[in-house]
Parts: sequence; structure tokens; C-alpha cells
Amino acid sequence: MYQIKNSKELANVIEYTNLNNTATEAEMKEFLERAKEFDFRAVVINPTFVPLAKEALKDTNIKVVTVIGFPLGFESTESKIGEAKAAIDNGADELDMVVNLSYVKDKKYDKIKEEVSKVKELLGDKILKVIIETQALEDSEKAEVSKAIEEAGADYIKTSTGFVSAPTIYETVNDINIVQRYAPSIKIKVSSGADTYKIANQILTAGADTIGTTNGYQIVKDYRNLRENTQVTPKPITFSDDE
Repeated sequence: MYQIKNSKELANVIEYTNLNNTATEAEMKEFLERAKEFDFRAVVINPTFVPLAKEALKDTNIKVVTVIGFPLGFESTESKIGEAKAAIDNGADELDMVVNLSYVKDKKYDKIKEEVSKVKELLGDKILKVIIETQALEDSEKAEVSKAIEEAGADYIKTSTGFVSAPTIYETVNDINIVQRYAPSIKIKVSSGADTYKIANQILTAGADTIGTTNGYQIVKDYRNLRENTQVTPKPITFSDDE
């Protein structure tokens, strides 16, 4: 069972996310300053802000992650490769790419493997996470696409863009179980629904390797206040004299 020992360890499995398409530069700078406060594993941001994030986080260990084919995934493979190259050239450390869900529905798993492998080849040793949008898929489709993505060499399967309705914790655990069974060597990133420390802890306990959430700052802050900033002053004990 996964057990979080301190707020630093918790932050190290959270990818603090801001994919708001109306975010201003000033808002993004504020977001990045919050990220530095807890030293998250990564920030996930729109491609526009990758250079800004690289500069703001240059003295930290926080990875800069951006998205490809986001949020629908129906771009051509060539378009995704172009997006990926631009993101890497701008300084992105990792990419989260949306799978083509039409390919999944049509059972074109060879096309999925081809697309994922081409993008991964471009990235080399940089991490590629592939988003499969589990809320849009049947369990059998989750199993098949997970196998295809693992065989194509991706590093992670990510469960959601975060732009769909959040699953229940039971649905999330089911998704984790499917990926672990049919793609046992790949890591799992859960995104969508992890909006409190309690849920985040349940997801990690279920087997997720990392969590993507817009509420990362509040989750770590709440944990720190609960577990590390709580001070209890014991009441004095008075013993009566023996007679």
C-alpha cells in the first residue's frame, strides 16, 4: 500500500496543472511561483508558456510538461510530430499527447502504435505520456489501447485530459487495474477527479505513479497543515499523593 510520508514526497508525485486557454502571462507567472513553493514533480502548461516556465523554473527540479494534440487528439500524426518538435525546441521536458480516439473506436491499433512510436522516437529519452480519455472508452477498448501504447514505447498512460466529467474513485481504480493488467510495464498518470488529498491518496494507493491536477497547491497545503503544522500541547497530569 502506498503511504505518503511528508509533503515533499506528496508534491513529488503531483503534476501541478494549468491548461486554462484564457490564462494571461501574469496569471501564469503567479501559477509558476506557487509551483516553486512546493517543488512539484512537474507543471503542465500550454505550449505557449513553455519558454516562460523554463526560465521561471530554471533553478528548481520541476519538470516542464506540455500537451500535444490537445484536447481532442484528432490531428494527423505529422501535425503531432510538428507540435512535439516545437515543444522540445522550446524547452519542454516531457509531453502529454492525446491518442486519436477515432482510431480506438475503429480498432486501428496499428495506427496508434505507429503514431506513438514516431513521437517517442523524436523525444528520445524524454518522457512521453499518452492520454486515452478513459471516460470515452469501454473497458475492452481501454485494455487494447493500453497494450498498443505500451508496445509502441510510451512511458506513461494518462487517463484523461481533465476536460471531461470527472470519474468516481471506483471508476478510476478500475481504469488503473485495467492498465496494470494489460500494460504491466507502463506507468500510470491519473488526471481528473483528484481534487482533494483524500482522493489523491486513494488514487496513489490504487497504483497510480503520478497525478495531474489543477488543485495540486491546495492538496499539498492541506496535507502540510494537517500532518506537519499541527502542534498539540499535552495537558499537565497531576498525581494525588498516596496516603
